[in-house]
Amino acid sequence: MRKYIAELIGTFVLTAFGCGTAVAANSIFLSMNAAIPVAFTTLLIAFAFGLSVAAMAYSIGNISGCHINPAVSVGMLAAGRMSVKDCVGYVVAQCVGALSAALFLWMIFGSRDSLGQNGYGEASTLGLGAGSILILEIVMTFVFVLVVLAVTDRTEFTSAAGLVIGLTLTLIHIFGIPFDGTSVNPARSFGPAIVVGGDALAQLPVFIIAPLIGGVLAALVYRLLFTEAGNPAEEPDTDAEDVRGDDSEVEPDEADAAADGEDAAEEEEREER
Repeated sequence: MRKYIAELIGTFVLTAFGCGTAVAANSIFLSMNAAIPVAFTTLLIAFAFGLSVAAMAYSIGNISGCHINPAVSVGMLAAGRMSVKDCVGYVVAQCVGALSAALFLWMIFGSRDSLGQNGYGEASTLGLGAGSILILEIVMTFVFVLVVLAVTDRTEFTSAAGLVIGLTLTLIHIFGIPFDGTSVNPARSFGPAIVVGGDALAQLPVFIIAPLIGGVLAALVYRLLFTEAGNPAEEPDTDAEDVRGDDSEVEPDEADAAADGEDAAEEEEREER
C-alpha cells in the first residue's frame, strides 16, 4: 500500500506543479494584456515538469520507483520488471493523484477553463491534427520510457537516475509543448481533461493510447538491447560455494580416506593378536 500512496503523491506533485506552472505563466501575460511569449513559457513549463520528476525521484524513488506515469508502469510490465497486480495498482493511484491535482488547480485558480490540458487541432499552438499528434506522442514517450528503463537498469546509475530522467522530461517538454502541450503521461492528461471536460475530454483518448504504445515499444527495444546484449541481470550468478567447490569437496574426501585407513589398520592388529 505504501508504494501506491507514494505514486499517488508523486503524480499529484507532477501534475499540480507542471500544469499549474502552465496556467500561471499564461495567466500572468494575459492579465498584462500582453502577447504570450511561447518560447519563454515553454521553458518555464518544461523545467517545472522536469524538476518535479527529479524531486519526486529522490523522495519516493526508494518506495515505489517513482513511475508517476502509466506509460512507465506499462513499460516496466512489458519489460518483465513489474507484476500485473502492481501495474494496475500503480496506474489507478497515478490517475487518482492527477485528478486530485486538477481539482486542486481548479480550486486555486477559481476556473476550470484552462488547467494545462493537452490538445490538438485548434487547441494546438501549431495547429497539428490528431494523426500527427498521435505519432509525436508515441515517439516522445518511446524516448522517455527507454531512458527510464535504461538508467534504472544498473545500480551504478542509481545516484544520477533522478537527474537524468528529470532532464530528459525537460527536453521532451521543450520540444513538444508548442505542438500539443506535451503529454507522454496518460495520468497527467487524464486529470485536467476530466475536470475541464468538453474538447479536452473528447481528445483525451489520443493522449492515453499514444503514450501507452510508446511505453510498450520502448520496453521491447529495451529487452532487445539490454537483455540479449549481456545484461548483468541475465547472466548466471556465480555462487561463492561454487567458486571454492573443488577445495571444499577434496578436503573432506581425503580426511575420510585417512580415517578409513586407520580403522583398517587397527582391525588387522586385533586379528593378529
